[in-house]
Amino acid sequence: MKTKGMLLVVSGPSGAGKGTICDALRRHFPHMDYSVSMTTRAPREGEKDGVNYFFTDNDRFEELLEKDAFLEYAKVYDHYYGTPKDYVFNRMDAGHHVMLEIDIQGAMQIKKAYSDAVCIYVVPPSLEILSQRLRNRRTDSDEVIRKRLDKARTELDWIDKYDYLIVNDDLEIAVSKAKAVITAEACRSRRNSGIIENLKKMYTLQ
Repeated sequence: MKTKGMLLVVSGPSGAGKGTICDALRRHFPHMDYSVSMTTRAPREGEKDGVNYFFTDNDRFEELLEKDAFLEYAKVYDHYYGTPKDYVFNRMDAGHHVMLEIDIQGAMQIKKAYSDAVCIYVVPPSLEILSQRLRNRRTDSDEVIRKRLDKARTELDWIDKYDYLIVNDDLEIAVSKAKAVITAEACRSRRNSGIIENLKKMYTLQ
């Protein structure tokens, strides 16, 4: 019997390895999808509507805001970004897990809108290791790295708001822990009410 999928929210500082962990989870769980956000910015070259984003205009986005159509949203540089409830819940009703890699502000909005979301925070074992990882990427200036490290310090105050913490010291172990979280959450009785009712019927007939 098909069970409803779960909503998985993954956060952590830049350089924590959360994107690599999310990619590994998608490869391991065939019915796991990345959420598709809606935005009011123009499509970039190669981007497809409904695949990379749902593209719309400000008037339509604000109309949907009035209808409480988003799990979370933000306005960045005059453009809206948001996670449409309909898309997420339709995928979950079809038995798919939906995963969002999102910042703390968005994660807390989602937790408030949908308390059944599974929230995971990924963090390196130390600030020194995080700094080393950021510098090894060779994509950011020293100033940008400093700001990322300062932000990582402030985010520590929010970790206890998440359901799970994964310290990414060893990537293989971190991925294994994330897999274990999803496997355990999928077995929760409250997520399997349909199966429970079916079992009750079968056991009654025997």
